[in-house]
Amino acid sequence: MRKVVKWIAIVGLVLCSIGLIATYKVYYDIKSTAQEIYVPIQEEISTKRTEAVDVATKEPFSALILGVDEREGDEGRSDTMIVLTVNPTLQTTRMLSIPRDTYTEIVGKGFKDKINHAYAFGGMEMSMKSVENLLDIPIDYVAQVNMESFVDIVDIVGGIAVNNTLEFDYEGEAFPIGELNLDGEKALKYVRMRYDDPAGDFGRQNRQKQVIQGVLQEVISVNTVLNYQSIFKTLEENVQMNVMFDDLRNIQKNYASSFKHIEQLYLNNGAGTMMNGIYYYVPNDRELQEVQKTLQEHLEI
Repeated sequence: MRKVVKWIAIVGLVLCSIGLIATYKVYYDIKSTAQEIYVPIQEEISTKRTEAVDVATKEPFSALILGVDEREGDEGRSDTMIVLTVNPTLQTTRMLSIPRDTYTEIVGKGFKDKINHAYAFGGMEMSMKSVENLLDIPIDYVAQVNMESFVDIVDIVGGIAVNNTLEFDYEGEAFPIGELNLDGEKALKYVRMRYDDPAGDFGRQNRQKQVIQGVLQEVISVNTVLNYQSIFKTLEENVQMNVMFDDLRNIQKNYASSFKHIEQLYLNNGAGTMMNGIYYYVPNDRELQEVQKTLQEHLEI
């Protein structure tokens, strides 16, 4: 009997040791990846805050996601600009897709242009400041994502489900109406179609938000945790952000439930206009003010 107890104790000790080593390895891998993709912003504290947001104490925060289509010999354009506000008390997230042709001030340049040009002029920082100016809220974090990486990210999380409301074909792929299960290649085609959509860029924005929402919901699943090393490798190759490791840990710990309840916001009542032969989208002032107020209240500012 003593030998049995002894062996049980030894096996238990070994299992605990393996568990501790595995936990430490995951921790080390997360920290290494966070350091690899971290890019500091010159003004870490938004000019619209008196002090930096504290995610350790569960303060609401905002983030800007830039989906960038970079090509050789080109600075690239932020093809996708999505703003998230996350409130852990309400356990909700608000998501706004900014039309890429939105005519607004490019902060740091002193003139107005399409908001997606801010990235070409001044990268993540100029995009961040220009969005802050447009929406009249602080942007606490910004992430730049290579759009091509969506293929890998969606595949790593095991695919996503979306509810398609428009039947269309794009690049040899058929997308019928109804719930669709998309792998990475299909998801990228799903979000890129624009010209055959009666809603134009607004229809594409809705599909982009569906895909991002699907990814966010899958990221917190058990299957994704088991594939964490593949996710980290993809992130290191395709993502840059100004989120430090400790903030990432606190966001994962304190805000996960907020990403399960995502409310969509829209800027779709403006007007398209031509200026010097170039198309711009001019937001509706009243709608823009309503969106600003909604985001400010969600951030509790």
